[in-house]
Amino acid sequence: PFCEERMKIGGNANSLSSYCGAEVFLLERMKKEMIRLEHVTKSFQTKDGEVHAVKDVSLEVREGQIYGIIGFSGAGKSTLVRCINLLERPDDGKVIFDGKNLLELSDKELRAERQKMGMIFQHFNLLRAKTIYENIALPLRMMKKDKQEIDRKVMELLELIDLVERKDSYPSQLSGGQKQRVAIARALASDPKVLLCDEATSALDPQTTQSILRLIKKVNREMKITVIMITHEMLVVKEICDRVAVMENGRVVEKNDIVPIFINPVEEITQNFINTTNNTNKINELIEEKHPLTQLAPDQQLVRLKYSSSNTKEALISEISRRFHIDCSIVFGNVEVIKDAPLGTLVTIFTGTDENIKRALDYTREHGVYVEVMKRGHID
Repeated sequence: PFCEERMKIGGNANSLSSYCGAEVFLLERMKKEMIRLEHVTKSFQTKDGEVHAVKDVSLEVREGQIYGIIGFSGAGKSTLVRCINLLERPDDGKVIFDGKNLLELSDKELRAERQKMGMIFQHFNLLRAKTIYENIALPLRMMKKDKQEIDRKVMELLELIDLVERKDSYPSQLSGGQKQRVAIARALASDPKVLLCDEATSALDPQTTQSILRLIKKVNREMKITVIMITHEMLVVKEICDRVAVMENGRVVEKNDIVPIFINPVEEITQNFINTTNNTNKINELIEEKHPLTQLAPDQQLVRLKYSSSNTKEALISEISRRFHIDCSIVFGNVEVIKDAPLGTLVTIFTGTDENIKRALDYTREHGVYVEVMKRGHID
């Protein structure tokens, strides 16, 4: 039934992008809209002239999502996230948060809405002269909460980030990962509906990055907080995001749910980001370098196969080898799980007659596998 519904709203059951996590697709559509940007534009005047940081950006973030916004340095992603809470006021467009257009609110009303948005940064922004406890308590003191409530909330958050024993320490006494945990706790002190993360893991080593991403995922799932992740790292997006928007030169050039965007990216920049997470794309360099691994006999073809969650477990290589009398040699292989969906890529050398290889490739496509013939021996 879910697959039938998926097709009604624009899917194709035979294409890779209509993976049968269709129930996830439908559930996401039913969630309440938390943030909507409509044609948001922001420019700055500099000594070198006008800089168009964000150009006509529209996107929608649903309640409970972890939404990734990815782009290289200068793409406009950090300016865009600051437009969401109006730290930067857009020149044009609408910023709808929890049903309200923030651009139409009074200063007092805007301050109230901002309390519903926590924000964490690349460099933590902790107050060095205050203890960990005092850093987390600061937003609560600004909200004029009483001492008993402040203490209860701060200790609860220290428990969440596993730093109860360090409550009287100062930021200089903590590691980078611990500082970011404190920054997350401080952002959560006001019970926000949304957590804005601006390059929150960029200053951290890979192992610490994983621990921070696990914490953000826990906050999202257990506290039901919507998360927007600003990053230049596709590994971060792959690890925790439900949906992603790709920015280039101030524009969103592609946006989609995370599994379809990994299976079938449309834009070259998206493919470039994905390539940074997958060693199977090394084959492109080897072909250009005329590496011996890519030198083919006349009866060979170099083929890339991409599997979706519906066919990862199938023994297609064994099947086509027997059925069509061809040999299949695996050059590179990669299987990973993204949002509970296993996805695989194989780079293989098929050996056999042109007719048998063609029939094998057609058979493979019929089973929902993306097929790309990268090189043919008789053409080389």
